[in-house]
Amino acid sequence: MESNGVVIRTGEATGFLPARENKGKPITVIGTEKICAGFDKICIDQALNSRSAPGVTDLILNPDAHAGYGAPVGCVLVSPTHIYPGPIGVDIKCSMSLLQLDLPESEFKERTLRRAVIKAISERTPTGAGRGQRSVSKGRRVSSEIGRKVATEGASEEVCAALGVPYEWTTRCEDAYHRGYDGSIDTLRARLEELLANKTIRNFDEKMQQLGSYGGGNHFGEANVVQLSEEFVGSRLAEVFGLKDRCISFLSHCGSRGFGNILAQNQFKVLQDKFLKWSIPFPAGDKQLVYAPLGSYEANTYLNDMAMGGNFATVNHLLINALVLEAFQEVVPGVNGKLVYFISHNIARPEVVENRLTWVHRKGATRAFPAGHFELKDTPFADTGHPILLPGNPRGGSAVMVADVEAYKSCFSVNHGAGRTMGRRAAMRTLNQQSVDRELEENDILTNCRQYPLDEAPAAYKDFDEVLRSVQMAKLAKKVAALKATFVIKDQDVQDD
Repeated sequence: MESNGVVIRTGEATGFLPARENKGKPITVIGTEKICAGFDKICIDQALNSRSAPGVTDLILNPDAHAGYGAPVGCVLVSPTHIYPGPIGVDIKCSMSLLQLDLPESEFKERTLRRAVIKAISERTPTGAGRGQRSVSKGRRVSSEIGRKVATEGASEEVCAALGVPYEWTTRCEDAYHRGYDGSIDTLRARLEELLANKTIRNFDEKMQQLGSYGGGNHFGEANVVQLSEEFVGSRLAEVFGLKDRCISFLSHCGSRGFGNILAQNQFKVLQDKFLKWSIPFPAGDKQLVYAPLGSYEANTYLNDMAMGGNFATVNHLLINALVLEAFQEVVPGVNGKLVYFISHNIARPEVVENRLTWVHRKGATRAFPAGHFELKDTPFADTGHPILLPGNPRGGSAVMVADVEAYKSCFSVNHGAGRTMGRRAAMRTLNQQSVDRELEENDILTNCRQYPLDEAPAAYKDFDEVLRSVQMAKLAKKVAALKATFVIKDQDVQDD
């Protein structure tokens, strides 16, 4: 059966796309009919291109899927033989984290109080593409020595102590650190010195000052009210996750900032140049789908760079959460907080798929291991499954989920959020600023913005309820809690009032 880009439905929220020329396993598609109707031609073409690329055995298209860099954002690509930078992206280990506070919703309604917390956070966690800790008055200073340890060790005990991060939080991370391709720290140290010596990274100390910052684009910090689903109120799972019903939590979305971007962009350039030098055809003619055979020098080098970007992203999130907790405690003395989880959605990891060790690339997709999964052994979540953190939008809310019985159908992965339905330029062109700002005001959602970014407005994203419905109907995951926004921090000018 030749693929014509039309999803062949197998259930209310599942279907498949035949691979090109029907060569190999079809693409697994997760999404209701309404969701699938929203996949545009570029997204479908990128999925088909990625599925037919060398060494790829599986491709999953999640309900948040939309056009990306080579591969769609919102896809999972599996290969036992090749590593693909495109289905990881230029923001290595872009991730989500959730901090649970013991602050009741009823004590956080006053707008002046929320404004004070926004101010306190903004004094510690900068936003904006080039801004780092030197641009805020109450942030952390990161020495060159600690920066090197961050890149090569991740969230080690020494790094956490130096930055004021509770070391116990590392037990609530998908991966608290990454090692070199051979499993060693020394390999990463040697690679970092090589990149510094050849001036691939020219401003290392400046990039390390971006630890504890959000950056721009779709990255954000958001204070939420936790609303546990009825079946999980008072449950053992909610206790293990550390969720407190009707209390304030803080959700963060960011990645490896300028450091990860330099590493990723350099890898794309190096691999693309080698493809041209060796006359290797780009998959489907797309230079963003470059790859390296596992075991090759090129693959090993990429895995080293991905590990360093991943280490930065991990520490970035942990430091943000420490600074956010500090800000809350400054404004509301006595409040306590605990990390619920830190989980990535732009990374490749070695995992077992259908009894075979392989590399699972998640591009705008997040891990979903259920209770009893062997990779959760000796973690706090062995008997429950780990938390899945899915951002929606300020108006529609976000969600905490847990893997369900059929998560294996998607290589134990789900979508990483709502997914865009409108490009940034289209959003800027068609959405009305007053309407966007009024909508947030009507829902009593404060922001640090004079004007909320139009390209990040809720209307620029898919219907989050329909996305979640797709995941639940496919029995990939169940909703544990809704997160309802009370304020949002984005890359915009800070209000004075």
